Amino acid sequence: MENSIIDLVIRIKNGYMAKKEIIESPHSKYKEAILKKLMNLKFIESYSVKGKIKKNIIINLSYEEGNPAITDVKIFSKPGMRLYISYKNLKPVLSGFGYSVLSTSKGIMTDREAKKAKLGGELLFSFW
Repeated sequence: MENSIIDLVIRIKNGYMAKKEIIESPHSKYKEAILKKLMNLKFIESYSVKGKIKKNIIINLSYEEGNPAITDVKIFSKPGMRLYISYKNLKPVLSGFGYSVLSTSKGIMTDREAKKAKLGGELLFSFW
């Protein structure tokens, strides 16, 4: 896969659409940073890393009263077209009900954290 972040986000979205409890993805530190952010925002329940040589990430999806925590995702940065944005140009997602995820010089941040820290970066995806 050329862009592993797109792969991870689509796996999570498809897992929610199929009403799965657990999904699996190949491991990377970048993916783990995004999963930590999603877990802090309560969009996934938890994750764990298994394997020693070929590592995989096991992701437990979160449901509230049978409804998935993530209903849709919009991917902005693609391998052929990276999208960089200033903190001044960050707009609320779905009137504040969703989040955008950015890769900044200080690590993975949501749009609200980046705006507060006055940091721009690569706009990866938005979810709600």
